[in-house]
Amino acid sequence: MSEGNRIGIGYDIHRLVEGRKLVLGGVDIAFEKGLLGHSDSDVLTHAICDALLGAAALGDIGTHFPDNDPQWAGASSLEFLSRVVEMLTEKGYRVHNVDATVMAERPKLRPYVQSIRESLASALQVDVDQVNIKAKTNEGLESVGRGEAIVAQAVALLIT
Repeated sequence: MSEGNRIGIGYDIHRLVEGRKLVLGGVDIAFEKGLLGHSDSDVLTHAICDALLGAAALGDIGTHFPDNDPQWAGASSLEFLSRVVEMLTEKGYRVHNVDATVMAERPKLRPYVQSIRESLASALQVDVDQVNIKAKTNEGLESVGRGEAIVAQAVALLIT
């Protein structure tokens, strides 16, 4: 383990499809579509996992929770996040803060932001004021703007 602060960034994108529930930051979002993927496809939590893993130089989410492993089929991404926090603790790190942005044309996420922050803070074992979530549209541009996908980006700071 290196001493001092460590910064990581994360990114994820998942396609919106019929017949799946939409989960962001561990919170069920009322919407007619959900995200396609092997687990619950929580794009926000996946981006945060990657930011944390990157900060600790521990690879990425696919390394630890591969989409071809049946044990992760339908799994809650909050379980991934809790396991990542355990890995960080074993390496002598703790989460100082996370800042993330979700890009989705629909649904409007503002009503869910506080619940998402609380859900993620619990899994990260930090205070809610150490987790910031922003919701943006893509102004009708590209796959997000056409309502085909949701994207999330995250940055995380680890401290020793």
